Amino acid sequence: MESTAENGAGPLAGRVAIVTGVSRRIGIGFAVTRALLDAGARVLAHSWAPHDAGQPWGADPAGPEGVMAALGGEGPRLAHMSEDFADPEAPRRVVRRAVEEFGAVDVLVANHARSSLQSLAELTADELDLSWAVNARASALLTKEFAAAHDDSRPGGRVILFTSGQHLAPMSAELPYAISKGAIHQMTLSLADALADRGITVNAVNPGPVDTGWADEELTRRVGRALPAGRWGSPEDVARLVRWLASDESAWITGQVVDSEGGFRRWAM
Repeated sequence: MESTAENGAGPLAGRVAIVTGVSRRIGIGFAVTRALLDAGARVLAHSWAPHDAGQPWGADPAGPEGVMAALGGEGPRLAHMSEDFADPEAPRRVVRRAVEEFGAVDVLVANHARSSLQSLAELTADELDLSWAVNARASALLTKEFAAAHDDSRPGGRVILFTSGQHLAPMSAELPYAISKGAIHQMTLSLADALADRGITVNAVNPGPVDTGWADEELTRRVGRALPAGRWGSPEDVARLVRWLASDESAWITGQVVDSEGGFRRWAM
C-alpha cells in the first residue's frame, strides 16, 4: 500500500509549505519537513550549510543532497534551495521559488537561526547586525513576502516563527542571538494582527532545550537534570507542535508564543 508520505494524503494534503533551516538530519528543520511531508504537504526546504560549517557541531557530513535524500529526495513534493539570509533579497527569492515550484504557498515555518556566542565584554556591532539580519529581519521579510504571495481563497494560511527561551531566563553568554530572538518574540503579535483579517495566523514556538548535537556532555547532563522527563527535547517533539500549528485544528490560535519545554526547571540546573 502506498504510504501517506508518498501519495500526498493527510491533513495537509494540497498545502504548500516553506521550511527554513533544513540543513542537518539531526536538526529541527529536518524533523519539521518530514512531519509536514507525512501530513501530505508539499515542501520547499531551505538551507544554508556554511553557517553550520562554521559552528562547533559542523555541517551535515552528507551535505544538502544527503539531507534531501533522507527526506525521500527532491521531486513532485519536495524541493530545496540554499540561501544566505544575511542578504535582504534572500527571503523574496525563497518565497518566489516555492510559488514557482508548487504554484502557491500556504505555510511558512521560519526555523532558521544564526547562533552567536558573545558575552557583553565580547559584543561587537558586526555580530549584532548579522544576528539581527539573519534571525529577526529575515523572519519579518519572509512573512512579508509570504503574505504578498498568499492566495487568501486557499485555506490554512499559517506563519510559524521560532524564538528561544530569552523571555524566561537570561542568556548573557549569547547576547546577539538572545537579542535577535527576542525581537521575533515581540514581532509575533503585531504580525498576527496585520494578517488576522486575511485568515492567516501567526504564532511563534520556543522549543526549549532540544538535542540536535550542539551541547557538550557536561551541559547535556546539567540541563537534563532540570527536565522532568530526564531527557532533552527531540526534534520530533518540536515537529509535532509545528504540524499542529500548520493544520486546520489550530485555526483559532494566533499571536501566541508557545513555550514547548517539557516542564524545563531552569532553577534546578
